[in-house]
Amino acid sequence: MKECKNVCDTKTCFLCQRCLPDWLPAIEAHKTNFEVKKGQPIFREDDPVSGIYFVYSGTVKVHKRWDKEKELIIRFGKQGDIIGHLGLGKEPRYPVSATAVETTMLCYLDISFFESTLRVNTDLTYRLMHFFADELQDSRKSMLDFVHMSVKARIAKSFIGLKKQFGTGEDNTINLEISRQDLASFSGASYETLFKVINDLTLNRIVELTGRKIKILDEARLLNIINLDNVSIK
Repeated sequence: MKECKNVCDTKTCFLCQRCLPDWLPAIEAHKTNFEVKKGQPIFREDDPVSGIYFVYSGTVKVHKRWDKEKELIIRFGKQGDIIGHLGLGKEPRYPVSATAVETTMLCYLDISFFESTLRVNTDLTYRLMHFFADELQDSRKSMLDFVHMSVKARIAKSFIGLKKQFGTGEDNTINLEISRQDLASFSGASYETLFKVINDLTLNRIVELTGRKIKILDEARLLNIINLDNVSIK
């Protein structure tokens, strides 16, 4: 990760869109921009908290150790998203890791200035509170899904979630190139199980994977896999 020239427009990210216009010059004076290459860490789990990051361009995966050899991808961050906010608790260490999925431009604020920003900009604080609440609800639901849903249903849900978050291009391919290993980590599945499920979905013309690109061919059948699993749980 290296510092780069000023690329942030102070208009795009979660922070700038919710700050008072008069506060933007202060952000301009305190922010630092970084370029992160694909596969490079932004911060690691248990690192001391230094500040908060906002994604100006590119994609970041937020992940946590599952065991000694596995990781669980909690979410993906894209343009405009906030990264590192889970380190705002009373223990000043990041509880998760963040790594660039592709070349990514970040806007960074040290923690003391970010806290000052929260005190001054009440709308930002209010929106961040809602963001935390939504993320907590999503995490709780993901935990329940991890316990109760079949692996096939979790993988199907991952495809739907990625399409919803990143959208699709003209050829209906999801606007995110993702490795099989990251897809397995995002679904809470082993690589071997993911491989078997993808083969089944491909043979049945439900999805199509070409390299790191995903195309959903039959979304209704993917949703049916998820819904049937939910019915069986009830």
